[in-house]
Amino acid sequence: MPMLFKKGASSEKPPHIANGNAFLGDCFTSETDEDHQITSGFYRQEAGTPLVYKYDYDEMKVILEGNFTMEDETGYKVTAGPGDTFYFKAGCTITFTSTDYGLAFFVGRRVRGTA
Repeated sequence: MPMLFKKGASSEKPPHIANGNAFLGDCFTSETDEDHQITSGFYRQEAGTPLVYKYDYDEMKVILEGNFTMEDETGYKVTAGPGDTFYFKAGCTITFTSTDYGLAFFVGRRVRGTA
């Protein structure tokens, strides 16, 4: 199939990944060899325990709803809302928090299910 579609994906809560308040779900992965795959999906962070994540791949995020505060290992900190976009380079460590919740769409250069 040249085009895939998943209706209402952003309205579903992604699967739980950490701390009782961090959720991530992969939606699509490109059909190529593992060294060149890209995977997209949704990440949700709710108020509570921060999620500290070390990227071993490049990823881009677009904030869709709510708010995120993200801080890298150098201390650079940004509070973001709907429409804000981010690029995380392989090797960086990011701490994610939210005062309520945040929902983001991501695309990363990784194999499905390896975040």
